[in-house]
This record gives sequence, structure tokens and C-alpha cells, in this order.
Amino acid sequence: IGKVFLLSRKMENSITIREYGPADKVAVMNLIRLNTPEYFALEEETDLNEYLENKRELYYVLIFDGDIVGCGGINFVKNGKVAKISWDILHPEYQRRSFGSQLLRYRIDKLKTIEGVREIMVRTSQLAYGFYEKHGFVLSEIKKDYWAKGFDMYCMKYKMKDLLEKGR
Repeated sequence: IGKVFLLSRKMENSITIREYGPADKVAVMNLIRLNTPEYFALEEETDLNEYLENKRELYYVLIFDGDIVGCGGINFVKNGKVAKISWDILHPEYQRRSFGSQLLRYRIDKLKTIEGVREIMVRTSQLAYGFYEKHGFVLSEIKKDYWAKGFDMYCMKYKMKDLLEKGR
């Protein structure tokens, strides 16, 4: 079973990041519903279900005070040289409170320890690209209406210098 990452804010509040398990699916699917239509198109719920069932490689849940309030994954392409940050979702009540930053940083730090990873990328939308930009990702491509009508794809790459500084 995967490692658990625990951060303490106060004695009564704690954040745990751990690997996703099948028992987490209901909570994760609820997270996308809570973010539709603001951040996700309705049809993306089916895509997330397919991802969780058949395409998930590394996927994590963020637990705060016993509840799953966020999730996000990593997938690999190009023989493991490129890591894709995937399906980041946070409960609306926990957005803009550093939870998403902690989950992203956890995965970037993990990727810095995996031999052979040369690039980290994310495909997001115009609604969330500013979050990734704030964390060192640079926009490389935009595809209009890619995810669904009104949901453009913003392809972004993590600054390679940051990855290389950790011994890559």
C-alpha cells in the first residue's frame, strides 16, 4: 500500500495525501460534480470515470479532517520521460486555501525522485491555467473548445530548470 503524507496545521486540522483506492471513487466523482459546470463540462464526468477505471497510473486523494476534499494524478508518456499532471479537482469550499498547491507540490516533488522523468506537463483549461502558471508551468499551446464547447485546452510545461536542479 502507498505511502501517506501528513501535514499538520493545528492539532485538530490535518492534511493527508495518500494513494487513491477503489473505495475513494464515490467521493472523487462527487468532487467533479461539485465543480461542474464552473470548472468541468458535464461530459467530463464520464471521462473521469473512464480514467479512474482504466487509465489511472498514480492518483492521490487529499484528506482534510477525515474527508476527501481533493484529488489529482500523474500519468507517464514517452517511455516515462514525460509526466502528465492529471485530473486535479478540489472541493469548492477548499479552493484558494493552499490545498491544491500542496497536492501539486507533493506530486512534483515525487516526480523529481523518479529516474528518467525529463518533463512535467499539464493539460488544463483557461479556467485553471493561472494556478499552474503560479507554480512554474509555462503555456505552450491553446486549443479552443478542446474539452467541450467553452472549455479550451491550455497545454503547459513545468520549467525544466526547476526539474534539472533536483539532479535530473
